[in-house]
Amino acid sequence: MTRTADHPEWGDLPGRVRVSIVTKGHGARVFVCCFLFRFPPAVHRSSRFVTLTPVKVAIVAESFLPRVNGVTNSVCRVLEHLDARGHEALLVAPAPGPDSYAGTPVELVPGLSLPVYKSFVVGIPGRRVEHALRAFQPDVVHLASPVVLGAAGATAAKRLGIPSVAVFQTDIAGFFRGYGFRGTDAVLWSWLRHVHAKADRTLAPSRPTLQELEERDFPRLALWGRGVDQDGFHPDHRCADTRAALAPNGEILVGYMGRLAPEKQVELLSALDGLPGVRVVVIGDGPAEESLRKLLPEAVFTGFQSGPDLARLLACLDIFVHTGANETFCQALQEALASGLPAVAPAAGGPLDLVRPGVNGLLFKPSDGMALRAAVASLAADAPTRERMGRAARNSVRANTWEAVCDRLLGHYSEVIYGTGADRAVA
Repeated sequence: MTRTADHPEWGDLPGRVRVSIVTKGHGARVFVCCFLFRFPPAVHRSSRFVTLTPVKVAIVAESFLPRVNGVTNSVCRVLEHLDARGHEALLVAPAPGPDSYAGTPVELVPGLSLPVYKSFVVGIPGRRVEHALRAFQPDVVHLASPVVLGAAGATAAKRLGIPSVAVFQTDIAGFFRGYGFRGTDAVLWSWLRHVHAKADRTLAPSRPTLQELEERDFPRLALWGRGVDQDGFHPDHRCADTRAALAPNGEILVGYMGRLAPEKQVELLSALDGLPGVRVVVIGDGPAEESLRKLLPEAVFTGFQSGPDLARLLACLDIFVHTGANETFCQALQEALASGLPAVAPAAGGPLDLVRPGVNGLLFKPSDGMALRAAVASLAADAPTRERMGRAARNSVRANTWEAVCDRLLGHYSEVIYGTGADRAVA
């Protein structure tokens, strides 16, 4: 049933308030949600959506701690936000891992390391996923980059009649191409489309990725970007001592941050060899580190960094470079922009949403080392342009707080739970 009222304590909210009382689960629980008449709850205005009772969210994640990557980072921020907003959550993820995170219990399932990438663990699907969902009785299932474990989560959610939101995050086809698996694109895309078709909504992280999914006939699509820690990544973290250690002769520091793996195409940094007054800094680790050290003997390799150490290193750079052409978003690039760095990135995928050529950085032809070299050389020789772009870089991502981004996610949850703005997936 629905009631409409003007609430005296909500005078700052435009429009009138619709109070919907929804009974779920044989009348066992009652959920009340409020929507403003003027704004649909999840389309660009989902921060205006208010849940008056907690929502239960089960997240099935393809990857989680201690593995650090884009999927893990997003899941951590979502769990923190759910906890801060007073919602209840359960996380299902591959072992090994923590028993809990941000007040959320973690249900670990057996994991298996990939032969080509030992630190990448795939959760083995089984009955435990459905058992966990059945016991928790969530209002919505969040599928974080579903491929294997997430596929089991999608199947279980549909069998149990629970609405689900799938977050498309990893270019699996590009990942496997990077390890020499040619001719697998059609099979992998077919599988991903099959998995995402079970969800009530698929969220793409960038407009180019959304367009690609539309062209590949993924149903029920919407855009959901990523946030960035505005305080954690900031130009103020620049450190004179760190910079002096990295550039003892006053070199221009050109840095890459991310996984050192074939699909990231970090070997393109070799095109910067011989640029006068330039020193390359490589932040991260991964299976390609040994070969990259041989390829880039003059570069500084810092290894894996996180927290304040990572923020300080980024802020000490002069130019940030991303090399991989298969990014659905590119969180490392956004963190560099927040640190006030002009960025050089391939004109493909997620970077197209983040880099405004001539404003906060430059784009180069994907996989073209000479084009990368030309872009970096032009910025290295022009300090005023670097400074102008650095200021614009910070401003370009200032609105992308995790709080705002996760509130929009809550709006997507509300739409699939309450059936507004999206069709349910066909059983």
